[in-house]
Amino acid sequence: MEQPAEAPQAAPRRISQERQRLTGLPLYFQGYLSVRRSQCQEFRLFWTELRGTMLFFYDDKKAPTYSHKLDISALTSVTSIYPNENDSAQFILMLLNEKLEVKADNCEHGKEWKGFILTVTKLSVPLDESLSLEQLTRIHEVLDKEKKRRVMLTDCSSTTHNKESLSSKDYSSTVTAMPACFYAVSRKEAIEMLENNPLCGNLILRPGSDSKNYAITVRQMLDAPCIKHYRVTSRERSYIIELERQVTVRSLQDVISYFVIQTHGNLKPFIMQTCNEALQMDHSSESKTRVKS
Repeated sequence: MEQPAEAPQAAPRRISQERQRLTGLPLYFQGYLSVRRSQCQEFRLFWTELRGTMLFFYDDKKAPTYSHKLDISALTSVTSIYPNENDSAQFILMLLNEKLEVKADNCEHGKEWKGFILTVTKLSVPLDESLSLEQLTRIHEVLDKEKKRRVMLTDCSSTTHNKESLSSKDYSSTVTAMPACFYAVSRKEAIEMLENNPLCGNLILRPGSDSKNYAITVRQMLDAPCIKHYRVTSRERSYIIELERQVTVRSLQDVISYFVIQTHGNLKPFIMQTCNEALQMDHSSESKTRVKS
């Protein structure tokens, strides 16, 4: 008797490409982590990715979209907790406004997570971690990639005349100043994101075609869906929005605010986390409705 065909599964490469497109950040390390945030009572297991200085948490290893994310660029300390009877590695990430407890399934994975996190946030390889030669080689490769990424972001934003003279604190604030609706995607990809995820917002900031400036892509529902693109030019310590009458603002965040204010809130920054939360609320409401009925 012929066996029924199994439902097709998304290819790993396609999942990886989708995550790269949505996050706009390079992947440095990944694996399962149990996470407990300050307001939670219990640990929850996530497939976790370290991209840039962001942690992205997925409900499933094959999920193309993250359930939530956390910016760890303002990490102040990492405190290890001795392994428990299950040999799991646990440590605490202290951020400026939050404490995050994480557990890896074994000590070796715990050392790797801690090493990679400290490297991308402090821009140096931790010396007090007992890492193998292979692990140290991978961490040094990630360090080089993260340094290049930050230099590229600094060049794109043109917020300083001499980036080599920046202190580490000023450097970190410059790198993390990108609005939440910035995605390193093409014009076509930005349109697809707006069309496929209308609950997430309708305004995306993305790199310009010349890779030196920026562009705004918006999708509005008028008589029919309307897509528009606006050029944003970087000029030393300001940004110029190329409209019929040019508008000059001081930061990329001011660029976003200009579009939101001028449209009386009809344009909303596209943030994937907002979309996920809305979907979760919808599912929760549906569940409650079923219970009542």
